[in-house]
Amino acid sequence: MDFAPDPALSRSEMESLQREIAAAATFTDDIDFTPEDVRDGDALVAGVDQAFLLDEDPERALSAVVVARGGEVIERTHAVTELSIPYIPGLLAFREGGPILAALDTLESDPDLFLFDGSGRIHYREAGLATHVGVITNTPSVGVAKSLLCGEPRASVDGLAEGERVAIDGDDQMPTDEVVGYAYQSRQFDSGRINPLYISPGHRVSAETAVEFVAACGGEYKLPEPTRQADAYADEKKQEYADTNA
Repeated sequence: MDFAPDPALSRSEMESLQREIAAAATFTDDIDFTPEDVRDGDALVAGVDQAFLLDEDPERALSAVVVARGGEVIERTHAVTELSIPYIPGLLAFREGGPILAALDTLESDPDLFLFDGSGRIHYREAGLATHVGVITNTPSVGVAKSLLCGEPRASVDGLAEGERVAIDGDDQMPTDEVVGYAYQSRQFDSGRINPLYISPGHRVSAETAVEFVAACGGEYKLPEPTRQADAYADEKKQEYADTNA
């Protein structure tokens, strides 16, 4: 079945497609590597992020992918494509999915795991960006979001200690009440409180393993290192495009 994120679909058609994607997704572990393999550099992890060229007509997305093995960057690639619809909560993949797939098509390496800047199963129809692209590529994937789209934390997430995690249950906005992800406190500093990340499985990974993968990617910053690198690379390329068009 063609799950391509077609922005020409109506909203109801997009939501219907997302339900089909969720039904096709696997939210259990279907992998031949472990978080320890990621930590030890025995697996390739691709961080995916985007920047936007919004002062252009038409507006365009710059999708960046950084592939790393342990602490070593193996590959960096990107693509620039037009944006067809505005941001609509719950339909992010129909705005950004096409540009991301264009960037993934330029990869020379074959990542074992994708980390996306966005949600996976923590989504109104259990089909966030990480799930949508993960199912299309049939690659283990994890959503790493900075805010909670839906779902209900089992306990307060305020002031969590570094490394602490809180399960997120599906709520009445979702079709499930299972654990759909975790609030994960990747870093915390005495000088200022840092909000947690919201980790959810995209495809072929369980919620518990998803957060372990993010922890295994580590780094000195809030974001796991592959997505932090992708964010920095997207900003770097965006500045190059701005300088070229100045």
